[in-house]
Amino acid sequence: MAQTGSGEALDARRRLFGTRDFDLLSRPVIDSARLRGRGAKSNEAGRFEVHRREMFADGWEPEPEEGFETREHIERAKSIITRNVSPDVGFDRSINPYRGCEHGCSYCYARPSHAYLGHSAGVDFERDIYVKVNAAELLRTELANPRYKPRPIAIGTNTDPYQPLERKHRLMRSILKVLLETRHPVTIVTKSALIVRDLDILTKLAKHNLVAVGISVTSMDHKLSRFMEPRASTPSRRLEALKLLSEAGIPTRIMASPMIPAINDHELERILDAGKAQGATAASFIVLRLPGEVRDIFREWLLKTYPDKVRHVMNLVRDMRGGKENDPRFGSRFKGEGPYALLMQQRFEKAIARLGLETGGPALRTDLFAHAKKDEPQLSLF
Repeated sequence: MAQTGSGEALDARRRLFGTRDFDLLSRPVIDSARLRGRGAKSNEAGRFEVHRREMFADGWEPEPEEGFETREHIERAKSIITRNVSPDVGFDRSINPYRGCEHGCSYCYARPSHAYLGHSAGVDFERDIYVKVNAAELLRTELANPRYKPRPIAIGTNTDPYQPLERKHRLMRSILKVLLETRHPVTIVTKSALIVRDLDILTKLAKHNLVAVGISVTSMDHKLSRFMEPRASTPSRRLEALKLLSEAGIPTRIMASPMIPAINDHELERILDAGKAQGATAASFIVLRLPGEVRDIFREWLLKTYPDKVRHVMNLVRDMRGGKENDPRFGSRFKGEGPYALLMQQRFEKAIARLGLETGGPALRTDLFAHAKKDEPQLSLF
């Protein structure tokens, strides 16, 4: 339902929020009862869709609609190892067993990719999850190629590999078994305590210096975490997982990501302290990124959750992005620029120096790699 009110009241709200934010606030959004457990507040059509639908009040009361339940899309992928040449990341290949992520982080930079599947970057990204059921099978095939040269594979760089559906499909466990069999190095990033389920395999990989794990903690405030990441593990459970991994001899990293100005950036040192206390040996952080549709989705979340901070937060974001709301340039997109970003970087450097945390990861071994054996079909007796 569109926002209504007198002309003076509307003008006042525009001055408070700014024209663009007021338009977002006035835009029809989904009833909050249907959005229980979801991070996005709307479900705008994907940018490649031909048709768009808009709600308006016509006096008719429709039947109550059900909530947005998770929908699984079983997918048989054609390939599983994705290559990249970005200078901002320390890997050149990755695996994403799932497309879409049920954690529902309001700031997730992977949201725009759902438009390529004909879905919204909003609620659809959190409920329409594509499951690559043949991930381990494809990995085995690709690692059996005699021309394949091993380098660490990064898992969890786009969507979380240990999101809730992993409990059912166990794709990560089957992938890790192939990596252990071939002695292939791997790095994993997650914000889910479910990773400890695979502690047995991870421990075996660690004995050969083949694995490193990063645990992402956005806030130590459970209430704020639930607002921003409604279906992710609580901060305490993530730290507990980090402790269990560290005690098992697995190199761990505490990742304070993303740092959102005036929302959670004051917790940077606290997050790093907690990670160190649980055994982390390395640390990193990134500042909020708002590519594509993420800009409006995050602003909608901000308008609903912290309406009194909207202008302040967005002004600080622009201060770190050269006056824009997003800067996709290599070298600055993760750290930002300007006085506020510089101050955050200095705080981070002082904290890790005090705690004795590294910024780089361990040098994982590649010399132990053995090509996978292809599954030979059974010969017929006739």
